[in-house]
Amino acid sequence: MKQLHRPGRAPAGSITIITLFLLLLLVACRPASAATTPGEDTGRAIQNKGSDTLVNVALRWAETYREVKPDVSIAVTGGGSGTGIAALVNGTVDIANASRPMKESEIEAARANGIEPVEFTVAIDALAIVVHPDNPVNQLSIPQLSDIYTGRITNWAAVGGNDAPIVLLSRETNSGTHVYFLEEVVRRGESDNSDIFAPQTLLMPSSVGITSEIRRNPNAIGYDGLGYITEHEKVLAIAVDNDSLAVLPSATTASDGSYPLARPLFMYTAGEPAGEIAAYLAWILSPAGQEIVLQLGFVPLP
Repeated sequence: MKQLHRPGRAPAGSITIITLFLLLLLVACRPASAATTPGEDTGRAIQNKGSDTLVNVALRWAETYREVKPDVSIAVTGGGSGTGIAALVNGTVDIANASRPMKESEIEAARANGIEPVEFTVAIDALAIVVHPDNPVNQLSIPQLSDIYTGRITNWAAVGGNDAPIVLLSRETNSGTHVYFLEEVVRRGESDNSDIFAPQTLLMPSSVGITSEIRRNPNAIGYDGLGYITEHEKVLAIAVDNDSLAVLPSATTASDGSYPLARPLFMYTAGEPAGEIAAYLAWILSPAGQEIVLQLGFVPLP
């Protein structure tokens, strides 16, 4: 590059004048429409973080949407519902994925930061209860599951299985699936119930961790989204109580409400979405977006 004043450095005053001139030139040349709000700037990715249950669907949505609108990219990461919601509260993501509703404390924290969370239901999930394929147990009730996960039942023989200790597997506490299972299964959906997971429960960081442990341990029991179940796991039919019919999870039973552990999956935005974020959410809720939900083993919205 050609240099001015080759024998020595340019005078400081000259550099300052040149710098100011260039800055003024850049500002003057910038189009008025270049001022953007989050998600409207196609020069950067829409930041999408949260639920590990939703992460595979969110990744496929992002990849497919890039084919629809090549100038828009979506950066998707997991980490759990709590992680995504915390990022939304802190203003560092455009969309938070969650497999549970936001807590009142989280909503209050967001509002304290000037953020009004807006909730969108984007899919339905059937939470499957899984065991090793060699386990002879085929069905359980929610009261039995509660007794198992609180440690009141510790042997498979108590629920019609082999005389063997039950090994408990759960997702980690920052997972929305963990929170849902705690409230709807361990505490049986009772608001005044304070039961907690048994201390011997093994906390798994991901769906892969649960699958791996189930595969190698014939005495293990775990839970996962229906879209993450593999051939190495046996899915149990679940009954609301000990006198009710046990139902296997499927797209049909989750959609019609006959499977008792079906739940909505959410996306949250900081305020009413606009621009590219609004367009992206509209596409997710369209037949094209919901077809991907079905392809990945989840339940599309009615």
